[in-house]
Amino acid sequence: MKKDFLTITDFTSDEVLDTLHLAIEMKEKAKRGEYRNVLKGGVGALIFHKQSLRTRCSFEVGFQQLGGSSVYITNQEIELGKRETIHDVAKVMSRYFSVICIRTYSHRDVEELAYHSEVPVVNMLTDLLHPCQLMADMQTILEKRGNLDNLKVTYLGDGNNMTNSWMRMAQRIPMHLSIGTSPDTLPDADILKETQSCGISTVSVHHDVMDAVRDSDVIYTDVWASMGAKDQIDTKIEQLRQFQVNADVVNGAKKDVLVMHCLPAERGREITAEVMDMPNTVVFDEAENRLHAQKAVLVKLLEG
Repeated sequence: MKKDFLTITDFTSDEVLDTLHLAIEMKEKAKRGEYRNVLKGGVGALIFHKQSLRTRCSFEVGFQQLGGSSVYITNQEIELGKRETIHDVAKVMSRYFSVICIRTYSHRDVEELAYHSEVPVVNMLTDLLHPCQLMADMQTILEKRGNLDNLKVTYLGDGNNMTNSWMRMAQRIPMHLSIGTSPDTLPDADILKETQSCGISTVSVHHDVMDAVRDSDVIYTDVWASMGAKDQIDTKIEQLRQFQVNADVVNGAKKDVLVMHCLPAERGREITAEVMDMPNTVVFDEAENRLHAQKAVLVKLLEG
């Protein structure tokens, strides 16, 4: 039966953990030039309606390392639901590709694409969720800490697709998730309620940054105005300036706290340059692990 990866909760807790360990194993093997030929000459579709550095590069390299290739497709070729129905796009592309990966705005469009597709669909990012980034983030934490036990993650900043993705991860991996944001920039209320009621993790929302970061193992942030919302940046600065990740905030967490950012970063805004360049800031490890975490997801979808 065909399986998709549109959100972390498309995988069970065991599947998430298995995929993380597989990603670490595949990363080690890649250093020795050993790759899994799961695609066997197959081709992946990479649909991009948003700009990208890490996502495009990591998926294109990943497809090659898995024994296949990819086709880069922009909005000029596919205007989902406009030039052609999403149903028809899904049916046509299923005849050409082994897997369809999409980075776009509307999460509902991705869900509809997956519903009609006969091959696996991977969410490379929507305005609602960014599950591939979370798999790379959790891989990084597992590598650095050696385990995911008794984990406290503090997310600071806008209630965006990264905040929502952390909440979905908290529905699969036990943790205490602390969200530091303003009353005007809260995360998705439905996903917050889901996470609080599922009984796997504890989730708290704070409007004071030092309350949020106390005893944290991980401090995580993202840009304050996401792609497509850059016109809101002046408002976001006023709402979120106290949630900047700076040296004082880092000092309010555990001494060995990991500082994370999904990138691209706006140094001096949501995170200072000083913190970006600290030894315990692992943003480039996260970026590297996008490659290996995504390969592991593809293996899980294609091999079962």
